[in-house]
This record gives sequence, structure tokens and C-alpha cells, in this order.
Amino acid sequence: MPSLSAATATAYATCAMQVLQTPYPYAMQHLTMDAQDRPRPDAVHPVFWGSYDWHSSVHMHWSLARLLHFHPTLAERAAIEAHFRKRFTVANIAKELAYCQRFNGFERPYGWAWLLALWQTLLASDIPTLRRAGERIEPLARHFLSEWRNFLSVSHYPQRAGTHANSAFAMVLSLRAARAANDRVTANALMRAATKWLGTDTKYPTQYEPSGSDFLSPGLCEALLMSEAQPAQFADWWKRFAPTDIASWQQPAKVGSRLDGQLVHLDGLNLSRAWCLRLLAERVPSKSTSAIFRSSAQRHLRAALPHVTGGDFIATHWLVSFALLALCDAVDTGI
Repeated sequence: MPSLSAATATAYATCAMQVLQTPYPYAMQHLTMDAQDRPRPDAVHPVFWGSYDWHSSVHMHWSLARLLHFHPTLAERAAIEAHFRKRFTVANIAKELAYCQRFNGFERPYGWAWLLALWQTLLASDIPTLRRAGERIEPLARHFLSEWRNFLSVSHYPQRAGTHANSAFAMVLSLRAARAANDRVTANALMRAATKWLGTDTKYPTQYEPSGSDFLSPGLCEALLMSEAQPAQFADWWKRFAPTDIASWQQPAKVGSRLDGQLVHLDGLNLSRAWCLRLLAERVPSKSTSAIFRSSAQRHLRAALPHVTGGDFIATHWLVSFALLALCDAVDTGI
């Protein structure tokens, strides 16, 4: 598998810093309450403005933290630390929390998951500035852990979309964070939901993937979730779930335009597929399937990695994060 070289890390850090400092365009997920309710992004999201939308800002901050984890001597380190000190203040985070508490279901579940992943990564950092930022966003992270518990108590069905609403992707990141925080109540709720929602699935129909704007594979994300939520039962579950034909998971998706915000999602699909395939290759019980998954992951990476940086803002504001999942998410230790 390709590795994260210092040169690539520098290119990714430069891209992430640039998009996080780009205030517009910004897609506000805001419920307007009256004619005067026209907030500016940086007024209500003083931490997570820039990078086109709230969740992308969150996971591009995660990208910066991950880049420094693997390459702590990056030339961009001083600028990254200064950025975190400026954004991640107690007052700024209090504003973010107040906004999330005001609007029920804000950024559910995709934004919840990335915020929890960011929190986990910051707290695990060896860099004091980043670790302090992780400590400061704990109230926001705890809020989303609570939101997960409340939501799972009333929700009876998963979302199998290939976009932001996908349940399995968000549950993978959130389960890892809950376990890292020793939050057994939330972790158990997520594991129960995974079993309830997905535990009886059989012969997944890969012929319906991908849809035209997917950046996630519903089937592969589901399998990855089950491998992490119920590892001891995964081999038996996979034998029931395994598609009869995995050809559609072997070939990278074709991207018709990288100036179209929906079509360019397919670059992200190729990266997230590579992530899932690489991890699942170590977990599926069949050696032949494992070999196919490894080679397919490499094929997807070759198709997507040249397009992570240097393109239009509609792509560069988020693809670095998915490239880092594909390249650097460890089989043994997770995100």
C-alpha cells in the first residue's frame, strides 16, 4: 500500500490550512427562525467555519492533527499549532456547543462522528497544543455522545445511503471514540444498534452500488462496522452477508466532472472504498477474498490519490480527510 510521505503530508497540510481559512462559499445548515435570523458562519461557528461546511471543517481539522501525528516535524507545524490556539478557545467552543444544543439533530450523524473522531485524535496527540484543544472540545464531544444515546433509543432503522446520512460510517467513527473515552454506555448502545439493524443482513446486492453521488459504499461500511462492533461474530456474519458477486467493489468509480460537487463525491468513494477494503482484507475469513480486497484497495487508491489536492475547492475542501483514512487508518489501533 502507498504510504504517507513527508512530501505528501506537506501538500495535504497546505491544502487543509488553505481551505480552513476560506470563509466562502459556506453551506450553512441553519434553521431560520425569523427574518432577522441571518447569521454569519464565523459568528455561530467560530471554531468550525471555512472549508465549505461545518462537518468538512471538523474533519479537515482532524486531518491536520493526523498529519502531525505521522509527521510531527512538518514545516507547517508552527502554523497549525497557531491555528488551533486561535480557533479552539473556551469561548469559541462554548458558542459551538450552544448552537448544537439549540438545534436538535444538528449534523446527525456525519458531523457527530467526525467531531468525536477529532476529539479522540486530539486527546491522543503528543503535541500539548493539540491535546489542550481536545480537552477543550470535550463538552461538545460529550454532547454528541449523549445525542447518539438519545437518538438510538428512538430510532428503529439504519440509513443505508452512500452519502452523509449513512449510519454505518458514522457508527464506526463514533464507536471508536466512545471506546477510547471508556464510555461503555454509548459504545454498548452503538453495538446493540449495529446488531439490531444489520445483524441479519444476507447476500448484500453489490449491483446497486455505486449511486451517482456516493462517497461511501453502504455495503463496505456496513461490513466494517460489524467487524468492529462484533469482532468475535464477524466471520459468521460475513459468510451470511458476503455478496455473490463483488465485481462492483473491485473497479474504481468513474468521475465525470471534478467541478461538480456531487459527481466529485465519487473520488471520495474510491478513497473510502480503499479504506474499507484494506481493513476488511485483514478480517474476512476467506483468503481469496482477502487477496481480492487488497488488490482492489490499491486500484482505488491509484484512481483517486492524484485528485486529492490541486483541484477545485469543491473537492479540495474535504478529500484530504478521506485520503488519510485510506492511507493511515491502522488495522490494529483504529483512527
